[in-house]
Order: sequence, then C-alpha cells, then structure tokens
Amino acid sequence: MNLVVVESPAKAKTIEKYLGPGYKVLATFGHVRDLPEKKLGIDVAKNFEPDYQALPRAKKIIAEIKSAEKKADQLYLATDLDREGEAISWHLLHALKIPENSPKVKRIVFNEITKSAIGEAIKNPRGLDINLVNAQQARRILDRLVGYKLSPFLWKKVKSGLSAGRVQSVAVRLVVEKEKEINSFVPEEYWQIFVELAKQGQKLIFPAYLSMVDGKSIKKLDIKTEDEAAKITKGLAESAYKVVSVENKESLRRPSPPFTTSTLQMEASRKLGYSPKRTMILAQKLYEAGHISYMRTDSTNLSKEAVAHIRDIIGKDYGKDYLPENALAYKTKSAHAQEAHEAIRPSHFEAKAVSSDHSEQRLYDLIWKRTIASQMREAIINITTALIETVVSEKHIIFSASGESVVFEGFIKVYTEGRDEVSEEKKIKLPKLEKDELLDFHKLVKNQNFTEPPKRYTEAMLVKKLEALGIGRPSTYAPTLDTIKQRGYVDLVEKRFIPTEIGVIVSDLLVKHFTDIVDYKFTAGMEAEFDEIAEGKLEWQKAIAEFYKPFENNLLLKQKEVEKDDIVKLEKLEENCPVCGEGLIVRLGRFGKFIACSKYPECKYSRPLEDVNKDNLSMVNEKGDVEKVTAEMKCEKCGGKMVVKEGRFGRFLACENYPKCKNTKALVANTNIKCPECKEGDVIERRTKKGKKFWGCSRYPKCKHASWEDPSKSPKTDKRADS
Repeated sequence: MNLVVVESPAKAKTIEKYLGPGYKVLATFGHVRDLPEKKLGIDVAKNFEPDYQALPRAKKIIAEIKSAEKKADQLYLATDLDREGEAISWHLLHALKIPENSPKVKRIVFNEITKSAIGEAIKNPRGLDINLVNAQQARRILDRLVGYKLSPFLWKKVKSGLSAGRVQSVAVRLVVEKEKEINSFVPEEYWQIFVELAKQGQKLIFPAYLSMVDGKSIKKLDIKTEDEAAKITKGLAESAYKVVSVENKESLRRPSPPFTTSTLQMEASRKLGYSPKRTMILAQKLYEAGHISYMRTDSTNLSKEAVAHIRDIIGKDYGKDYLPENALAYKTKSAHAQEAHEAIRPSHFEAKAVSSDHSEQRLYDLIWKRTIASQMREAIINITTALIETVVSEKHIIFSASGESVVFEGFIKVYTEGRDEVSEEKKIKLPKLEKDELLDFHKLVKNQNFTEPPKRYTEAMLVKKLEALGIGRPSTYAPTLDTIKQRGYVDLVEKRFIPTEIGVIVSDLLVKHFTDIVDYKFTAGMEAEFDEIAEGKLEWQKAIAEFYKPFENNLLLKQKEVEKDDIVKLEKLEENCPVCGEGLIVRLGRFGKFIACSKYPECKYSRPLEDVNKDNLSMVNEKGDVEKVTAEMKCEKCGGKMVVKEGRFGRFLACENYPKCKNTKALVANTNIKCPECKEGDVIERRTKKGKKFWGCSRYPKCKHASWEDPSKSPKTDKRADS
C-alpha cells in the first residue's frame, strides 16, 4: 500500500478516485504545525530559530497519518506546488519525525488534478525543495516579528485591539493616500461643446465635438466659462457644416492573456461582483474537483498540450478564420514569476457545465472563455475620424466626429476584458461620410462640467495597484484585503474602499515613525528577497536579520518618543461629567470619536460626539413594532435621557446612564414600504447576530418576511461573464 498526503479532503477524494487500489489518500486539513499563538515563538538571539508547535486540531490528524505511514511502502507528499504547499509537507515530516532524505518519502507536484497529471507525477517524484520551504518560513517569521512587536505599540499609543502587518499596512496606506488626494482635490470648471449632425435626408444623428478654432486646437479644459463658450457658439446653430476630411484606419486588438491569480480576482470583481476572497474560495473548489489548473500563479504560460486542445476547439467551434497561424505567447509581467507554473485554465476544455453551484459555474465560464479567447485571432476594428468645418463671422471652426465598427470579431466573439473605469465618450458607428459633402444640423449642445477627483479603489483596482508595486504575491491579495476590512481600517462603501478614522490615524503613525514598514519600494524589495531565498540565492536568516535589527532599535526609540495624546489628539471640553463631575474629553473608539469622562475607566459615562437629529430615526419597541424616536424621549426604567450610541453593529438607542442602566433599543431605517407578505408592517433594516444587514417586516416574528436586497433601491442588474 502507498500513502498519499494532500491538504484538503476534497482534493484527497478526487485523487483517490484516479489512483485506484493500492493507494490510500489522507488530508492534513492545511498546516499541521505553526508558531505558538500566545507568544512570539522566535528565538531572536539564536539566529531567529522558530519554535514550531503542532496545532491542537492537527494532533489527531498527525496520529492518523503516522499510523497509515507505518503500514505504507511509500509516502507521497502531494501538497500544492507553491511555497505554502512545500512548507506543509516539510512540517508534516517533522511532525511525523521522518528524515527529509528518507528513501521512503517522495514529493510529487502537479498543476491540475487529472488522471494523466497524477499518473505523470507518481512516475516523476522529487525530493523536498528546502529553498521553497525557507522562503515560506522567512515570510511567516518576518510577519510574526512585525505583528507581534508592532501591534502592542499600537495598543499602547492608539487603542487596544489594533494590529499591524507588512502588506496590510501598505494596502491601508494606499487607501488613505487616495482619500487625501480626493479631499485636497479642487474641481475645475470647463465647458464641452458639440453639435448633433446627420447626412442630408437621413435620420442617423451623430455628435461632432469642437476640435479647433482658427487653427488652434481646443483641449478638454480650454473653455473655462460660460461666456467663453457663448462667444464660440454664437451663430453655430445657423451655420452650414461641411466634411473636410475622412480618415479610415484599421486597428488590431489583441486578446488578453489567460488568467493569473491577480487578474482572475480583478475580472471576477468587475464582471461577477465577487470579492477576491470569494473568488479564491470558488477557484479552490473548482481546482480540488479537477475542473481547473492550480489557481495560485503569476504565470501566463500554457502547456503545449493545453494550447493544442484550445486550438482544436477554436477550429471546430468557431472556424479556421478565428485560428491564428501560430499559437499566441504572452510575456509574464512579474520578474519573479515561476515559469514552471501555468496560467489558470480549464483541465478539460470539452467540459462546459461542471458544477451545479451557480457561483462556481459562473467563475468556471469566465476562466473557460478567457482561456479560449487568449488563443484566438486579433479583432480588426475600423476607426473612422471625420473633420467637419463651419465658418461663423470669419472664424473657421472644426468639429471632429469619430466612430468605430468591427470588421472581424476575432476573440471578441468569445470574450472581452472588463474595465475598472468606463470611458465618458461612448463609441458610435458613423454613417459613411464623403469629403466636401454638406450635413444637416440638428442641435447645438453646451455642457458645463467640472473635473472629477480621483476614484477610490475598488477591490480589483487595489489588487492591481499592489501587483504593479510588486507588493504581495498571488496567495496574499485576498487575505490582505479581507484583513484590512475585518480590522476596521477601511469600509467598503458602494464597492469602493474608504478609510476609517482609525485607519487614517494608524497609517499616518506608521508613515511618520515606521517608514520602512509602509514604504512601497522597501516592501516590494522584501518580496524580491523572498524570491531570492526561493531560488537558493539568499539565506533566510540573513534577510530577516537585515530587517529586524534596525526595526527593533527604532521600535525602542519610538516607545519613549511617541505620546498617545499626540496621536489621537484627545480634546478637552469645557463641560463636566453629569455622573462624577470630572471634565469631559473627546476619545477615540473603534467606531470613531465620542465624548467620554476623563476618569475612564473609573467612570464609564459617554455619549456621541455630534448631536443626532433623532426625529428622523425609528426604533423597535418591545412588541417588535416600529416606533418614532423623539428628542424628548426618556428611559422608562430610570428616567434618564435616551441617547444615540455607537456599537459594534452601528448605532443604537440607549439610556444616558448605560451601562448602569441597560435599557437599549435597536435603531432601524424605515423604507416607508409596506411588507409585501402581510401588507400591515413596514419593511425595515435589521441585522443578523453577526451584524449582517437585511430587510425584514417590522411585525417580526408574527411576519417572517426577510430579504437581503434593499427594497428602496432599484434591482441590481446581473453582469454576466459572457460579454
């Protein structure tokens, strides 16, 4: 009997099906050892020696694998082919107390879970790659040192419960700096002028935009005021318009390369609305079921076998016109991409429906179409530009009209890549225009516009920015974005990141006092060093030492220099606490600033920083009905004033003597829409026990109507992946 060890039960089930009798496949359920949870676990004085310990949940698993290993002829370590997978196998051997060079141990890797790939891996085993293990160790140990040393500093100088990390702190800095750009942005007025024209006697109307006045080009921001626009447009409505030139130019549009981890996350966000975390969960399931190749990769390569399959499908399903003479190759952008890996692609190209789960199937469709399109011919686009002249009061004015049409679809027949920002000018198809022909005038348009501030990052845009800076690797993007949301450093509002007040404070603190931690080039340089360790060009202890010694010295210095009041800027108020008589101050809490007693925690009096117009709020009373909140409302238990407070899940109504008096009420947003089921209650905003927002009937539990969709908003359109 041969024993094969993988990470997940789903992967084990698929592989065991392919291997058949004579093989037993067990799963580790991820890592079996890690650094201890409640202490540093790294002996800095002994060359950063880690104290790895068996995870409590893994002890039973280790014992089961140990028992099976004793009966096995060979032990095949079949964990993932990246650094994390290599480290899982290494940790397992140490937990089993088996030497790395034991002849019984074989390391096998494969890019896809198919019968042929598994069989080929069994025939061609190798030993453990200690360089990959060391690269993973270096990242884990460095992140532990930063987090374990810097987080207590934040607890002491800002507030408890905060955390810091190399990649997450850089991500927060990007969001904060973008917000500062937006706040400092000054809108600039400009006017856009265009005319709507048509061929004589035809109904197809097209716009032509002001391009030139008396030989001077007019750019976007050149016309600043309405008066300037009026001077140019005077007489245009009565003028004649003549085509002075028509240029037709064919442009080739190449397909996008097959997916890497980051581009899959970006495109799934744009087209399917999936977060990076959700995308990776779905991709993991597709991989473990044998439907796609390994989903953590920064390579755009495709194997010769895969390309042959793709070209065969293109020829059969779309015709020879869509098949380029030679296979298309793409240059991987990442300087340290592991070229032995492939891009993310289907394992079986003939399979189109692979999952009964709608979300999984949509992601698979996206991967299938992108991969097929990547080997199709370029699209041929005809771009037409017409210059149209008119003369008003001896002023020669030129308007420009442009349009495009598809001459040959090429890869567009299957797939086109999404965009983060949509262009303001829509591409139109112009009628066939001839030089010197006169056109019919239909309308003159003068639009007042203002320049717009920079756009906040979407999840896709932030992943793209991190990748462009060389920060993080395929396996880090999804957990990084998830972490900064969970820590309360950013909020995701209308699918864009906005920094919280605590996020701004922590980011500014790190930028000022721990520059290297959030420096873009420095953090990217550390990633490059991890890659050098993986290639055997650098010792991991040396890389850690060069970072840690200056970091530790700076941390000791800042412990003495930095004062909490300088960071959170606590403001004293000219008002005394109504409970104990001491002064009131503005404090910083998890949910922003609030007014509290200066003798906290001895006195726990607090209230919101700003007065809230309670007349616009509603609450849920003891009967479960919605009741309007009034400014004069008193606590029915102790007679105190009812005030609005901030809690973990947002605002709530509470007695001013809270927590001594524990009278609280849930605040709700009333949609002013009657319940569609009982027709009596109102549809109101509610929260689950975990704080997730939903809309339900105000007569709950008598009426159990509930929906995740806000009924006061228009239904969301389903952006399909088959554009």
